Amino acid sequence: MFTKSAFKSAWWLPHAHLQTLWSSFSSRGIGLQRRRERAQTADGDFLDLDWYGTNNGPLVILLHGLSGSSASTYILGLQDAIHKLGWRSVALNFRGCSGTPNQTARWYHSGETEDIHFLYQLLRKREPRTPLMAVGYSLGGNVLLKWLGEGMELDLVGAVAVSVPFRLDNSADRMGQGFSRIYQRQLVDELLRAIENKKTYLEEIGRYEEAECIKELGKLQDVRDFWQFDGRITAPLHGFTSAQDYYDRSSSRVYLSNIRVATLIIQAEDDPFMTREGFPQESELSDCTTLELSREGGHVGFVGGNTPLRPQYWLDRRIPQWLEAQLDKQCKINQSMSMEMA
Repeated sequence: MFTKSAFKSAWWLPHAHLQTLWSSFSSRGIGLQRRRERAQTADGDFLDLDWYGTNNGPLVILLHGLSGSSASTYILGLQDAIHKLGWRSVALNFRGCSGTPNQTARWYHSGETEDIHFLYQLLRKREPRTPLMAVGYSLGGNVLLKWLGEGMELDLVGAVAVSVPFRLDNSADRMGQGFSRIYQRQLVDELLRAIENKKTYLEEIGRYEEAECIKELGKLQDVRDFWQFDGRITAPLHGFTSAQDYYDRSSSRVYLSNIRVATLIIQAEDDPFMTREGFPQESELSDCTTLELSREGGHVGFVGGNTPLRPQYWLDRRIPQWLEAQLDKQCKINQSMSMEMA
């Protein structure tokens, strides 16, 4: 189902690029006392998890975007908003994104769903009855939607994905056009520095075979765009034959019809990271999936308010509001089933 968003852009941030860049140049002053947990994976690596909240209430998994982390302002803002509901949250840092390089050549990418499923199984083993939800932004949103649509039985109350690159090839093309090339240059440079730092780190800790996998990628100084980065780095490191193969197999758009968890997708039509042609058609959505479209909002922007002195972060209201409604629905269903069994 398609719906129209109630979001109204701040008059002082009227452009998609201003909406997108606002969080990069503004400090929201969010200081959270979080607890970090390092979970060991079966392949000898680790995932760093940042928890907020200490009660036994509902739990929300948060997934960040490309070159982000649990320290990204949109993650911190939502963790704060979730906490005000009396709920808990756990932010997953994708491999190598927590401040310490991961310990394998393998990294993270838009279609990598093993780690979110690992976290899901870990949480379900610990807390089999806790109401569990998930939210993903940008790359994390693509990962979330792909995971939901891969056909596994998942015990989730609901999920929200924001600013999703539904078709990765479309997004890669868009990032090479106009002002969006500035975003691409910055992101690619950050990723190249990270891969170089990881190679050095792997050598320092004695993981020479893993470091050799990165060395075999060759010299990467001439990588300038996402097609090159994904063709020469993402694809060979993760078992794809090419950038196009990676994009085809990892784009969430082809998985949307299989989603069986109540899901909200929040998308701005002016998102500078993709074009409208990359968005799915309504017929491609499953019956339990809603695509909420706004004319404005940029990429993970959605900033409103009458003055820059008091900006309103609409996502921090909309996402908890929707998740709370799904939890209420689930509680009513459970109550009804209990009454029928009595």
